[in-house]
Amino acid sequence: MRLPLLGQARLVAGAAGGEREVRWTGVVDIPEPQTWSQPGQLLLSTGYAWPRDEAGQRDFVRALDARGVAAVALAVPQFFSEMPPAVADEAERLGLPLLEVPWEIPFARLTEETQRALLAEQHQVLERSEAIHRALTRAAVEAASLQEIASVLGRLIARDVTVESAAGQLMAASYRGDEPAAGPGAAGGAAPGAGPGAQTDEVRRSTLAAGVTPPEVMAELERRGTLARLRAGSRPLRVPAIPELGLGGRMACPIRVSGELEGFLWVIEGDAPLTELDLRAAEHAAIVLALHIAHQQTLAQLESRLGYAFLDSLLEGRLEPTPRARERARLQGFDWQRPYRVGVAALPEVPLPLSREGFLRRERLAERLRRRLADLGSGPFLSVSQNEVSLLLEEGIDPAALLGAAGDEPVALAFGRPALGVAGLRTSFQEARALLPHAAAGEVLRYERWLVPRVLMGDPDARAALAEDVIGRLRAERSGERLVATVAAWARCGFERKAAAAALGVHGNTVRYRLERVAHVLDVDLSDPEVRFRLRLASELLSLRDNP
Repeated sequence: MRLPLLGQARLVAGAAGGEREVRWTGVVDIPEPQTWSQPGQLLLSTGYAWPRDEAGQRDFVRALDARGVAAVALAVPQFFSEMPPAVADEAERLGLPLLEVPWEIPFARLTEETQRALLAEQHQVLERSEAIHRALTRAAVEAASLQEIASVLGRLIARDVTVESAAGQLMAASYRGDEPAAGPGAAGGAAPGAGPGAQTDEVRRSTLAAGVTPPEVMAELERRGTLARLRAGSRPLRVPAIPELGLGGRMACPIRVSGELEGFLWVIEGDAPLTELDLRAAEHAAIVLALHIAHQQTLAQLESRLGYAFLDSLLEGRLEPTPRARERARLQGFDWQRPYRVGVAALPEVPLPLSREGFLRRERLAERLRRRLADLGSGPFLSVSQNEVSLLLEEGIDPAALLGAAGDEPVALAFGRPALGVAGLRTSFQEARALLPHAAAGEVLRYERWLVPRVLMGDPDARAALAEDVIGRLRAERSGERLVATVAAWARCGFERKAAAAALGVHGNTVRYRLERVAHVLDVDLSDPEVRFRLRLASELLSLRDNP
């Protein structure tokens, strides 16, 4: 309507359809013109072949609307002195714009001017699209994070942009005023979403504050089938506003790596309607984001393989603690002076040999455990085999803290005792493997807590381990044999110090002093009935071993 030749035209109906996009113009003045009309067309007509009866005119307008015609321009006065009332009434109801154009304006000139404007606009869009394409392609090579890519896109299309995981966790965000340095980890610059553009959408503000999309929004998108369509497709999807939840209109574009959904790119509509250019930019940005994620995954897999090789050689006893090996382990974060437990996490419901689904479930479990270990401050040392993930856990960290990392995945966890060095960690690994068959899904077992039940079940390895756990540690001390003899006598005498002193032929204070050393070495409370039971059992096992 802003074209010079249309300055004399008059919009007589269908103003509600003012946002309809005109893609081309066409003159159709033959019987049944609706048959020859095309979507997005500005239909120019003299009205020569239009129906003259009211019912026919209404059917004619409905047919044009159904064909997707953008607008209709009627030259007046000639065959019609003005737009027929029935045509105008039906078009107003449907939101189909109707124009009255003076008869003196040639359709050829009107077509030429319209097409020239369309071509100029398309040329501008192509130029802008090419500039965006170049900038995003450069970001694919130079950007060090998802945040940088999001900032580039937000700046190019002047829109608020959010990158989220498939579960709704915030991965990156930018607003229309972002500078290249803005974002997490950047030197200076505003925090993501801190600018004025972030104030246009309540859900966006909440997501930026909490780091995750509000659950009620995800539930509503799920209910409406929006998330299902996004998960199934690869093209951008227009998401209408949900005012009652504070969600403004937006466009979502899936981010896929090797066919797997990694997340979504959200472009917030704000006050200006989303355009074809926004769609093209978002689609290209989603590819760039996928490339960046794939690159990071490749680096993570390489790092994991190095970790797998180190842990495998350590647990299999093949790692020689040479200066070079020690330095390589130190660079990976392994501390030779720190005790570690060896744990094994198993997926008991995953059948062997692994299917593709089983493989993916194991890899997801390994990645979740790696992140959890990092959160707990323990080195991310893992290895995978079949439906199991082996790992190292620093002493002092509760093994039960790893159970939540599995999410809804039914996982069984078994841990050996804390140990030092190659030989000790190999033993801890064997203990965890021996304990694993007794662990049910959702359960965490520690070897030292399961020694007594396994002893009672007749396990010879458990008998040796229990004796070593108590007696071996005492024998390693100075005058260790005397400490062992004192514990055995004290246990046999019903834990009476005077009776034990008499049995040993020593003074009562000597027994008291030795027992204090035993409590210190074993780091136990000798008044605890469970500790006394273990000491008595260990003493009996020692007696059986020494007197078969």
